[in-house]
Amino acid sequence: MSDAEMLAIAAELGYSETAFLLSTGERKYRIRFFSPLAEVSFCGHATIASSVALGERIGPGTVELTTQAGPVPVEIAADPAGGITATLTSPPTSTRPASEEEVRLALATLGWSADDLDPAYPAHVANAGNDHLVLAAATRDRLADLDYDFDALGKIMAELGWITVHLFWAESPTVFHARDPFPPGGIIEDPATGAAAAAFTGYLRDLGRLDDGTVLTIHQGVDMGRPSLLRCAAISGDARVKVSGTAVSIQ
Repeated sequence: MSDAEMLAIAAELGYSETAFLLSTGERKYRIRFFSPLAEVSFCGHATIASSVALGERIGPGTVELTTQAGPVPVEIAADPAGGITATLTSPPTSTRPASEEEVRLALATLGWSADDLDPAYPAHVANAGNDHLVLAAATRDRLADLDYDFDALGKIMAELGWITVHLFWAESPTVFHARDPFPPGGIIEDPATGAAAAAFTGYLRDLGRLDDGTVLTIHQGVDMGRPSLLRCAAISGDARVKVSGTAVSIQ
């Protein structure tokens, strides 16, 4: 299947990303991700969903996925409720402080002010296969009230190479609520973003807010009526992180 054909299918489906898998050996697959507008190098939630679908067909165990961002092993397990949980090991994470200009541009297009940010969590650009601007909302109400300039934010993100803007509010040191505007994919908001969750986990570790092995809970999609739950953990002595989730088949 050509790149143009995969992009056309993704555009027709209209989901934030569509995954395409090609078997390269026993429990080994090449996986590519396309938004309605372009190919994405790594997509965590589509990796989880694809792995759950594989688990339904080939059973529990480890699968080795090769993405444009590098290898992503996934552990597939049956859960006590009879469903399937997939746990991916992300590409290596990295972070850097966002510049004042980057933050200013983002806030202007979001319609936020500097007072809307939580100073306990400084703005960073975090990466786990692709870049995400990470901004902390000072209150849950600020996170819930999202009405941004789609075209303006999309232009800035394209210029700066951000795949999403990861907006979050800290309920506790290990429980977070998140929203991810996704103009580069032609989508107002992503209901679950595994790649951003992985990058965010690396961000917390780099800030010294996360011990290896501590499990984070991230609630996403709640404000758009499509609730998702992601669990993440840093790996001792490894720049990668683990992200776990499940998926639901759409009939």
